[in-house]
Amino acid sequence: MGVNRKGSGGRVTIREVAAELGVAPSTVSNAYNRPDQLSPELRERVFEVARRLGYAGPDPMGRGLRRGRAGAVGVLYTDRLSYAFADPAAVMFFEGVSQATEEAGLGLLLIPGRSLGERDVSAVREAVVDGFVVWCMAAEDPLVGAAFERRLPVVLVDQPPVEGIPSVGVDDEGAAREAAEHLTGLGHRRVAVVSFEFTPRTRGGFRRLDRREEAAFRPSRLRLAGYAAALEEAGVDPSGVPVYECPENTIEEGRRAARALLTREPRPTALLAMSDQLAFGAIEAARELGLPVPQDLSVVGFDDVPAAARSAPPLTTVRQPHVEKGRRAGEMLIALLAGGETAGTVLLPTRLVVRGSTAGPPSSG
Repeated sequence: MGVNRKGSGGRVTIREVAAELGVAPSTVSNAYNRPDQLSPELRERVFEVARRLGYAGPDPMGRGLRRGRAGAVGVLYTDRLSYAFADPAAVMFFEGVSQATEEAGLGLLLIPGRSLGERDVSAVREAVVDGFVVWCMAAEDPLVGAAFERRLPVVLVDQPPVEGIPSVGVDDEGAAREAAEHLTGLGHRRVAVVSFEFTPRTRGGFRRLDRREEAAFRPSRLRLAGYAAALEEAGVDPSGVPVYECPENTIEEGRRAARALLTREPRPTALLAMSDQLAFGAIEAARELGLPVPQDLSVVGFDDVPAAARSAPPLTTVRQPHVEKGRRAGEMLIALLAGGETAGTVLLPTRLVVRGSTAGPPSSG
């Protein structure tokens, strides 16, 4: 009888299992891939010998290559890997994508875009996937170019439109305008913005609302445009609106940005935050500075993650359907993989949810 080579450094092959049984290699292959071709008794004999020799079954990558499919889709996004698990909005988006891939029997590969601002295109070029969902990347990011160079099906999410490529998104500009109009309708004129990063290599700091076209990320650029339009309509010069750019979408960065904005003169009476995470940080900063929300400072977020309704005070924010956004993107990519057609652009609805973090400006403001 043969020798079990498991753990000896050599990989047992299908031919060795076949030789031990005295059958053709195709018989062993059928036991794993086409069980209806063998009797139950013979199939069990194959498995028993395979276990004894230490044969783990056909190599998944090799089997996928023979089928012409990897059996997984990749999601390309700009932040570090840990962001996918730390930001509630990102968690909801990935949940939606995974719902679609699970139903199709496909795996999901997360391809983060950066580690301290670095870009490694080999992560995209070597990804064993059948297609990509590209989510909220800078338009000129080399990783996006690497994804297109693969000539695989691609679906864009929160990205600039590309002719012939399906996309999913929301009306970021319209939603941001509604958020700013809510504040101006309450009487606020000294408004500041807690912003996402402008570029992948940003260090953060003060920016100008009237230079919003410098933002390389589509959601940032469109939300800044929406804020500016509403404020200008209310008689506020966008060039005088302070914007603080956060290098990461975290509560701590929102806290740091708000402290910088709220210690300026004249002090803002309201903050527009591009995410709920940044808004939570802004509320923390206001509390540390002795500015109760909303009596002395109003704060508006963007996302409506579950914690927004439970925060103290409950957060006024723009609701966008993160899970549905991810699911629709996944379904569109799966349709492309199946050779079907899909809608060119899907624009999902948003809604301003007014809660307790906004009120009129303080009487002295």
